Amino acid sequence: MIGRELDGYWKTVVNTIRDGVMIINPGGTIVSVNLSVERITGYSRAELIGTHLSILDEKPNQTSDNKSDSASQTTFSAEGVDQHQCLVKRKDGTLIHALKSTAILHDVEGSALGRVYTITDLSDIMEKENQLEAYRKQLRAENEFHGIIGASPAMQHVFEIIENAAQSDAPVIIYGESGTGKELVSRAIHQLGTRNTRPFIKVNCASLTESLLESELFGHVRGAYTGAYKDRKGRFEKANGGDLFLDEIGDLPMSTQIKLLRVLEEKVIERVGSSTPIDIDARIISATNQDLPRLVEEGKFRNDFYFRINIIPIILPPLRERLEDIPLLIDHFFQTMSLKSTKKIDGVHKETMDLLMNYRWPGNVRELKGTLEYAFVTCHSGPILPNHLPETITRSHPRPTPPKKTGLNMHEIERQELLEALEKTGGNQSQAAKLLGISRVTVWNRMKRFNIHAKRDVVSS
Repeated sequence: MIGRELDGYWKTVVNTIRDGVMIINPGGTIVSVNLSVERITGYSRAELIGTHLSILDEKPNQTSDNKSDSASQTTFSAEGVDQHQCLVKRKDGTLIHALKSTAILHDVEGSALGRVYTITDLSDIMEKENQLEAYRKQLRAENEFHGIIGASPAMQHVFEIIENAAQSDAPVIIYGESGTGKELVSRAIHQLGTRNTRPFIKVNCASLTESLLESELFGHVRGAYTGAYKDRKGRFEKANGGDLFLDEIGDLPMSTQIKLLRVLEEKVIERVGSSTPIDIDARIISATNQDLPRLVEEGKFRNDFYFRINIIPIILPPLRERLEDIPLLIDHFFQTMSLKSTKKIDGVHKETMDLLMNYRWPGNVRELKGTLEYAFVTCHSGPILPNHLPETITRSHPRPTPPKKTGLNMHEIERQELLEALEKTGGNQSQAAKLLGISRVTVWNRMKRFNIHAKRDVVSS
């Protein structure tokens, strides 16, 4: 019946859809498929029509109770669109990850005629996810410390302080310009500490008014103010046993500083609208991009509160003071973005790398990441060139003049730059990649493309 109602227009439409589209009757028999179903499953249309949908199941006899794993759940009681991931068995026996969506087809009287199935092949996405996870594992083994990238002496010193701070319950304060990674440091302290199985709660002190901030921190009781319709726990109670991260603590109102000082000294809070003390056991980690000693001198920050939170200070260097980490960060962001993109972008051109190394980075690592994201949008293929960068960067520093290579085309220039980098690093592909601002895989691919053999062509300087 369904097959008779399908006309040529419908077939033309569904055959242009990249996802697989099937129609089955109430008995679970396939009555129509589009071209994408053939491509995804490996079966021909003739092999599928008239066959039960269970042919595509990993476990054909699986019951519909486990529909999250089955590709052929065929009940007709549920209305609307049912969508979930499943495994689809191809003709060659291999299993592919897919997203299955199903909906009931009704006739004009509302009776169920069958179901329409769409199958989205997730193989490429799952492969990218696996590559990304493999890269994360590789990164963790090299220049990464709990999500923080850095091999410079300044960052190695920071990592050492983080490890020491994590073993203490004393308050920690993280100083650093905007975009230096203060929250990442706070999370690393939590993950390395003895409280890592307990909550990690964040509060941005600059984003709330004084009254809302106190309610957010300490909670409130019903009727404490207009709109307080029921008792509510604050962040201190939610963080009990764990760590409370107070970001932008330099913006904390003086009145709240007094109350926090009491919490630090007495380990007790009171909800807004209540005088009942509540015992608290939460370590405070704070962060600021302001000069707290100067604020103390100006009377804008309490001296006693400052000395109470400044027990273990961690100072994050700005990106301009750890230039040797820029190639590492670029490589990290480039690899991560490449795995999430379908574009074939071949690293960062040396001229572009020179611009990035000479820029001041007022927004630090956050700005660098945003710059790479912008470049991935503007660059369609090949290496990232200076014209792919935001104007704020290209205008901030005169573009380096590339060395003259008379009579050489771009292919020859790239080959010569790669040879020079390999010679400077003694043939070390990893170091050459960092010098050029590209990945090691890109160096390897270019060596193959340019027919460069390390032992034969590279002369160490």
